[in-house]
Amino acid sequence: MIGLALWLGACTTPPKPAPSTAPAPVQPLPPAPEPAAPPVPEPVAPVVVVPELEVVEPPPLLVSDASNPRDYRKDAGKHLYEKYPYLVYPGKMPPMLQAVGVLELDIGMRGEVLALRWTRAPRQVPKVMAEIESMVHAAAPFPAPVRMGQISYTEVWLWHKSGRFQLDSLTEGQK
Repeated sequence: MIGLALWLGACTTPPKPAPSTAPAPVQPLPPAPEPAAPPVPEPVAPVVVVPELEVVEPPPLLVSDASNPRDYRKDAGKHLYEKYPYLVYPGKMPPMLQAVGVLELDIGMRGEVLALRWTRAPRQVPKVMAEIESMVHAAAPFPAPVRMGQISYTEVWLWHKSGRFQLDSLTEGQK
């Protein structure tokens, strides 16, 4: 029996050591991060007050010396003919036209188109109205009316079914 007791005693696990009352070793703390340097302000350029400079625009490229709307109308008509030589109907217009429209134009001191108003619109062919308006805007700047400043004038557009036109101010007439 003694042998059995010894044999059984050998199979048991040894007892755990008693907890130590000594303090655990202290782990060193990581070094504290260095405080960030305060942001360096960007240098500020000194404020310089510049007196208002007068903006000088270059003179207009095209100038009309007309002193009345009737004469200006011819200058503006020549300008349109120069812009669209391939659309000007050559010779006398036939008796029947696709459209006749009367358009009033406001032209600024530098030749810019300020406004268009139909006083007799060819409403039966809205495509022609749109094309005339587009042509006028695309032809800007018009000759600057230097002697009159801003000007309003009226032009009659004679439109052939081929898509070509003449202006009343420069027409060669009708057959």
